[in-house]
Parts: sequence; structure tokens; C-alpha cells
Amino acid sequence: MIVHKLRWTSPLGWSTVRGDGAPIAPHLLLLFGARAALQDSDALATLRARYPDARMVGCSTAGEICGTDVADDTIVCAVVQFEHTRMRIATLPLTSMDESRHVGEALAESLAAEDLVHMLVLSEGIRVNGSALLDGLRSRLPATVLVTGGLAADGAQFEQTCVCVDGSCAGHAVAAIGLYGDRLQVGHGSLGGWDAFGPERVITRSNGNVLYELDGAPALELYKSYLGNDASDLPSSGLRFPLSVRGEAGAKGVVRTILGVDEAAGSLTFAGDVPQGHLAQLMKSSVNRLVDGAQGAATASHEALAGRNAELAILISCVGRKLVMNQRVEEEVEIVRDVLGEEAVMVGFYSYGEIAPFSGFSSCELHNQTMTITTFCER
Repeated sequence: MIVHKLRWTSPLGWSTVRGDGAPIAPHLLLLFGARAALQDSDALATLRARYPDARMVGCSTAGEICGTDVADDTIVCAVVQFEHTRMRIATLPLTSMDESRHVGEALAESLAAEDLVHMLVLSEGIRVNGSALLDGLRSRLPATVLVTGGLAADGAQFEQTCVCVDGSCAGHAVAAIGLYGDRLQVGHGSLGGWDAFGPERVITRSNGNVLYELDGAPALELYKSYLGNDASDLPSSGLRFPLSVRGEAGAKGVVRTILGVDEAAGSLTFAGDVPQGHLAQLMKSSVNRLVDGAQGAATASHEALAGRNAELAILISCVGRKLVMNQRVEEEVEIVRDVLGEEAVMVGFYSYGEIAPFSGFSSCELHNQTMTITTFCER
């Protein structure tokens, strides 16, 4: 595998961040950028002219990761040439949350093959039920196929996200990259670093990823009481106080981030399901705890490569982590570099949701507020 790295900054255009100038015939241009930058008519056209035969896949972000730098209003691109791995790409429109499961099923079916080893998914980030999307993928994929990826973002605006395939950026779509062959090794890790606080409450009324009541009380009203003065900035302020949801006492919880609020209904819409009858508890964190989570995710993704060094590392971290860490946000990518070493080309983005198994070969799940890392190398 040969990987170069580029970055687009207006008005300077594309610059090489990593690449020795040797000829490269890439199969994949994997790019992450601010929505306005991706919709710039020059950015993707210039990239396409430079690499006319490569497939192009990417999405909008709430911040771009380029090595150990975190930036806004740019585009970062990993230019990837596989030596022993076959690749296919599928994309489908997603115009409503109700279509999420069906889209997941259809994408899995379109990329299915006996030698499929990994699927990288980039999805619309607002009008999606991430849990249902992954339910659809899982229902049509063998348990041995790993799925990682994330939900596109739009800064802290929550207005519109986009997914780009071969130069076209669609506002409501899901793209999946299928990787095939027995020479590809993939590692993954996903950890948060958030701590629960306040009482644990029962979800007494919900519908999919929409939460109406906790302990019989309106969920939005209760949530606002915890946020205090920050309640006026919902949904963005809610990123600093996600919700932990678990099925029963002792069960492993998943973290859910707010995507929107409905004042009239008194409801909160989350990136994934918040099932009725489950237990919910607010969460908070500190910079040091979040950095520890990133280190744990990096260690897991590195160890999964069984002694080989990562050649490409895709880092997908939650926008809520970025808001908590603020000016210290680069500390979580620096600790990843310390673990993975200098050989790995690191690119990524801040998202509205992360996709990864909990551990090992467990089924893929939607996470929020994690640092999720996928590492690749070819034997």
C-alpha cells in the first residue's frame, strides 16, 4: 500500500503534506473537508484532473485531521494505491430517517462477495438513524466482515451535511467502500473517556432515535434543567453532555449525541436509537479523560495488526470531544501518533457519529463521543 496525503486550503489550493514525489497511480482518493470547501467548484475538479482514474469518496466534517494537526475550513485527502487489495464503491440516497435500515441492507447486498473483508461507511449525518442503518448492514453481512466509518458533520451548525462520490457532493446520501482480498489487514479501536453523572432514569417514551420522556417527564425540559444557561444553544451545546443508554443494570452502555430538538413536542432526536424501557444517564468529561480514550483506541487498533505497522490510519472523532477539548484538541491526535508511530499516514475528521465494533469481531455499532480509529496495512 502506498499512501500520500494532500490538503486543500483556499485560496492556496492543494499542497502535498506527505509524499516523496514518487509516481503513484491511486485507486482511492479519501477526503474529508468542511462543507463549503467540498462544494468549492475548484477543489474537487483540480483533484480529479490530477488523478483522473482514481475513485473519490469523502464527506463533510466538523474539523479535519491531518497528521497531528486539527483544522477547520480545509480538505484533507489520503491518496491510496493498493498493491494486493480490490476495491468497490456503492452509494445510495437517504432522504429520510425511515429509509436508514433499507439503505444499509441495499449497500451490503451491492458489495457482498466471498472475499469481502472490510467496509468503510460514510453517511449523511443529520437525517439518518445510525442504529437502523447499521441494523441493515449487519443483517446482510457475514459476521467476519468488519464495518467502520462515521456520520458526516457540518461544524456545530447541524444544518446540512454532504457525502461526496467521484466529485459529486450529495446532501442526503450514504457511501460504502468495500475492500476485498486476503492480503489486507485491518485494525480498529473505539473508546470515549466520558463519565456518567446525575441519576439514572428510565426511558418511558421514545420512538426509534427520538426521546420524549424520562421517568415520565418531558425529556427536553429535563435536559434543559441540566444545561442551565447553555440550553439556549441546543442542539450544539448538548454535544458536551451526551446520554449513556443501556438495556439493563450491568449491561454495556452506548453513548448517544443530540442531533436536534423539537420544542413543540418536547423531544430530543439522537444519532441512534434510544429504546423505550432502557436506562439513560447524562455524561460529562475532561480533556485528560478524552486523551486517555484516544490512547486506548489507538492501542487497540495497533495491536489488531499483529505486529505490523499501520500504513494508513483513519481517525474519526466526535465533534463533542472537540468542543470539550477546545484549544487542546490536538492532544488526542498527538497521543494516537505516539502509539501508531511515524510510518502511519493519519487522516480523519470530527463527526456526528462513529461506526465500529465494540471490540474484536463483535458486530458494528453506532457510537457517539468516541475516538474511533481504523488502521490498514497489506501483507
